[in-house]
Amino acid sequence: MTFEVPERVRPVRDAVHTFMTERVEPAEPVLAAGGEAAAERLRDLRREAKDAGLWALGHPAEPGGGGVPFLDYVFVNEVQGRSEWGQLALGTFTLQDSLMLHEYADARWRERYLAPMVAGEVSPSFAMTEPEVAGSDPTGLRTTAELDGDEWVIRGRKWFTTGAAAAAYTTVMCRTEPEGTPPHRAFSMIIVPTGTPGHRIVRDLPVLGLAGGHYEVAYEDVRVPAGNLLGPRGEGFRIAQRRLGPGRIFHCMRWLGQAQRAFDLLCERLNSRTAFGGPLADKQLMQRHVFESYAEIQSARLLTLQAAHRIDAGDEARVEISVIKVVGARMLHNVVDRAIQAYGAAGLTDDLPLSRMYRHAREARLYDGPDEVHTQSAARRVLREYRDGGNWEFGLR
Repeated sequence: MTFEVPERVRPVRDAVHTFMTERVEPAEPVLAAGGEAAAERLRDLRREAKDAGLWALGHPAEPGGGGVPFLDYVFVNEVQGRSEWGQLALGTFTLQDSLMLHEYADARWRERYLAPMVAGEVSPSFAMTEPEVAGSDPTGLRTTAELDGDEWVIRGRKWFTTGAAAAAYTTVMCRTEPEGTPPHRAFSMIIVPTGTPGHRIVRDLPVLGLAGGHYEVAYEDVRVPAGNLLGPRGEGFRIAQRRLGPGRIFHCMRWLGQAQRAFDLLCERLNSRTAFGGPLADKQLMQRHVFESYAEIQSARLLTLQAAHRIDAGDEARVEISVIKVVGARMLHNVVDRAIQAYGAAGLTDDLPLSRMYRHAREARLYDGPDEVHTQSAARRVLREYRDGGNWEFGLR
């Protein structure tokens, strides 16, 4: 294993980096403002990405994606993550859902949704979290689906269902098995097309003041055919894990892209700003910001690449993924925080991307599992290994 960007990946990675810095990042003020101007600019960016051969790189080749292998795409995903609009502009916002459909959906659903999704013609959403249930313990989910003849009847409420209002369908995690069933075999995934009677958007949920299209949705006696089951009945948790594992790697690589951009801004500021008779770069406390940020970024990058390598080799990498989820989110927050400190009041304004990055960094410690759950899970697995006579020495597992 090497931590260098493979030569075969470098050309496409460099092309994506150029596209991000020259096309996407300059468009951020328009994209952040929303409205028709933002929608038009995003359409232009998507068209340019397709023309440049940079569209949907990580999607499977069969339905029209770039077919870039997982471990190669990890390197590309880092530079794509420099902007929160990178996924939308390059057609990879739907990647986790396309991988899930590609692996688990029958031919009917793949034909109806998969190729159009990869082409950017439709978008999906995924409903798991519920307002009355701790998201850290999804075994308590209350949304149910009962078979009534040849239809599932779904009752419950979900929230933080990203993109639900504009999605063609939502994959809903429901309890389908009777009481007494082991919790991790009691839930299934069911496809609910948007507009199905009883599927009701309750409200949009801005997060830390940013409107990101995270919706609360009520499922009021929603009826869909029995064939809308995604994957085997009772295998919802296994499918969710298959979706979330690589997804957390993608998150961490995008966080590295954001952190690298914040680090670039930090270093530029310290070299260009003068205070107390000299450049900020000469101040020891500012130099410490550079040192700590560099160390945290590089540590998180190496941990993430090692976790990606284990997944690519067929390992579930549960410990490695939990560790990078916690370390990566903290790293992003810390690096952006230091960059804001170096810019002073300017760092708090929308003149720079740091304010939005800071708020997204705080979200990162919660979505796809809070820090506390991942910390406990990783520690418990390591301790179990030692209890059973093994160890966790690097390279010997």
